[in-house]
Amino acid sequence: MKTILNRLINQEVLSREEAKSVLVNISNGQYNPSQIASFLTVYMMRSITIDELAGFRDALLDLCIPVDLSDYTTIDLCGTGGDGKDTFNISTLASFVVAGAGVKVAKHGNYGVSSISGSSNVMENLGIRFSNDNSFLQQCIEDANICILHAPLFHPAMKNVGGIRKELAVKTFFNMLGPMVNPSFPKNQMVGVFSLELARMYAYLYQNTSINFTILNSLDGYDEISLTGSTKVISNRSEQILNPDDFNVSFLNANAIKGGTTVTESAQLFLDIISGKGTEAQNNVVCANAALALATVNNISITDGFGLAQESLQSGKALDKLKKLQQLSTN
Repeated sequence: MKTILNRLINQEVLSREEAKSVLVNISNGQYNPSQIASFLTVYMMRSITIDELAGFRDALLDLCIPVDLSDYTTIDLCGTGGDGKDTFNISTLASFVVAGAGVKVAKHGNYGVSSISGSSNVMENLGIRFSNDNSFLQQCIEDANICILHAPLFHPAMKNVGGIRKELAVKTFFNMLGPMVNPSFPKNQMVGVFSLELARMYAYLYQNTSINFTILNSLDGYDEISLTGSTKVISNRSEQILNPDDFNVSFLNANAIKGGTTVTESAQLFLDIISGKGTEAQNNVVCANAALALATVNNISITDGFGLAQESLQSGKALDKLKKLQQLSTN
């Protein structure tokens, strides 16, 4: 590691194979916490290259505990986090709305590191059981249209960095990796990223896979459609800028989509919105993200997707999927 660190400090870059090798060595416990922290810190000081990101991804996918959901056409709605915006759990809510609209979701998530409450924090608070048992996850997909893939259960390689990430409490390149290492290898992905530069890198990497993808970045810095400004969207089919009026809704103030200040508050906010007690702003931002996911899978227009999302949320179908998942979690 000393040689690697000296090279990185001297502005050198790693090849794809070297990057993969370092992450494999981290997972094998070959480096001490100070060395790992220093390695993570380097990438806070300079941009990661495409080869480095690809190598890190290769390592985590090779080392992961895979889930076989190949019988289903699934989508993952996952953001990198790290945008510093502390919104409520928009992509997780959108995932249940998508499930309520009839599309199967394999939701990859984790506890919050640089945010107050990550997807897993809220799911755990609401009584969802985390498991890497294939039959349980398939039952969730069958009965609730959604399963929750809690990242630490599938990525043993992460155990040597989890504590360090928590202590650093800032975004690292592991934020960039999260959406790319879903252990069920879904056929469709909608990925939110915290910068336009990262969106370009993701697009380059995804173009060399068989995944049907949509990558988005709100130009004012959110890793999802925020409706507070314009959103850059890159997919297999097109590249475009979306504005709130493309969904026939108004621009939002950032305060309208703020999250809770504790995990308990965040979970209650989640429950309020999915139960039909959300504000118009909250509902619109959830449905906008769900709309793009539905358009990704079904190749429909965004306005049609938005209508399906609204129906799922307002009819209680999204809530039914949550209740079903809670029920399965207690069996």
